[in-house]
Amino acid sequence: MNAKHIARETARTLQSYLTYQAVRTISTQLRETNPSQAIWLNHYSAGKMQDGEAYLEGLMLERKDLVLRILTVREEIAESVLEFLPEMVKTNILQANGDRRRAVLERLTQIQDAPAIASEEISRETSLDNSPADLHREQYREETDSEAREE
Repeated sequence: MNAKHIARETARTLQSYLTYQAVRTISTQLRETNPSQAIWLNHYSAGKMQDGEAYLEGLMLERKDLVLRILTVREEIAESVLEFLPEMVKTNILQANGDRRRAVLERLTQIQDAPAIASEEISRETSLDNSPADLHREQYREETDSEAREE
C-alpha cells in the first residue's frame, strides 16, 4: 500500500467533488438571478464533472467569468468543510466497518446455526412423537373415536 499515492488520488477526487458542489451552488444562484445562464451552465456541465480540473479547463475556453466564480466558491466550500473532514471520515469509516462486520457475523452465525436448529427441532419432534404420554394420548383418541363410531 502506497499511502502517499492513495492520499494524492483521494485529494484529487475530493477536489473534483468540491468543483461539482461549487457548480451546483452557482447554478442554484443563477436560477434566481439569470435563468438562461443557469440553463447554459447545466447543459455545459452535463456528463463533464468526473474530473474537476479537466472540466474547468474546458469551461475556460467558453466562460472565463464562470471559471473564476467556480474557483472562488470551491475555495470557500473547501475552507468550511476540510476542517471537519479528517475526523468525520475516520468516524464514518469505523462506524461503517463495525456495521458491516456485525452483518457478516450475523449472517455467518445464521448459516451455521440453521442446520443445528433444524436438527434440534427434528429430534425434539421425534422424541415427542415417541414419548409415553403421546402414545397414551394417541391410544385414547383411537378408543374415543371407535366408541363414537359404535354409538
